[in-house]
Amino acid sequence: MAKDEKNAWKEFFWNPRTREFCGRTASSWGLILLFYLAFYIFLAGLFALTMYVMLQTLDDHRPTYQDRLSTPGMMIRPKGEQLEIAYTMEYTETWERYVQALNNFLSPYNDTVQAQNNYDCKPDQYFIQEDSGSLKNFPKRSCQFKRAILKNCSGISDPYYGYDVGKPCIIIKLNRVIGLLPAKDEQPPYVTCGAKADDADKLGELMYFPPNGAFNLMYYPYYGKKAQVNYSQPLVAIKFLNITLNEDVNVECKINANNIFEGSERDKFAGRISFTLKINSRN
Repeated sequence: MAKDEKNAWKEFFWNPRTREFCGRTASSWGLILLFYLAFYIFLAGLFALTMYVMLQTLDDHRPTYQDRLSTPGMMIRPKGEQLEIAYTMEYTETWERYVQALNNFLSPYNDTVQAQNNYDCKPDQYFIQEDSGSLKNFPKRSCQFKRAILKNCSGISDPYYGYDVGKPCIIIKLNRVIGLLPAKDEQPPYVTCGAKADDADKLGELMYFPPNGAFNLMYYPYYGKKAQVNYSQPLVAIKFLNITLNEDVNVECKINANNIFEGSERDKFAGRISFTLKINSRN
């Protein structure tokens, strides 16, 4: 019985009488392989055609669809760990990393770099650069934002940004949103900061750079990373002049504009950011 089963298996793999391999002749195997070859070539061609048609609808410089919120998010520099900035004035090692972070962040904003790479735009109006029909206007020019605009928080006159004397600078930037026109009636968006309710008496006086914490309209609209390779986001710096020492102070900053909605159900923190400041002193 075992011998018969062994012979049956041998004949299944190769039958010398019928010259069949695994139950099929060479011509039968050839026809099957030819069918699958043609079938997969057809599938590959269909996939390639679909991808080609889809790619024709895309713009290399601007996404066809965007899922970003219309209200841009905000971020601070330096951001610390979990948006908490804490240090002791007398101990340089506790705040020098914040100074270094600001130096690294602002280095692309050096006046010489901006003058070399970007355009001296006319302020207080949108810098719109339309295409001429099918002729694409690329690369698009970007407006200069020189770090000197931040004055006392530029790191030029004060290389320590006030951290050594308990008057630190925090820099705020808006996330980039392609095509965003953040204001109407020539009223630029501006930043305001305040303490949370329980810390209202701890915050002290604030100073904004540029004046009024405004984002000039000439930096908008943003056309995308590939279209504006040298684009420099506008910044606002806040200097805390007499914040209460040795205590946590919870601060919230938000963007104010007549063409940007305040948050949404999807993201209640859009257009605002909260962080904690704690400046310790041994004196």
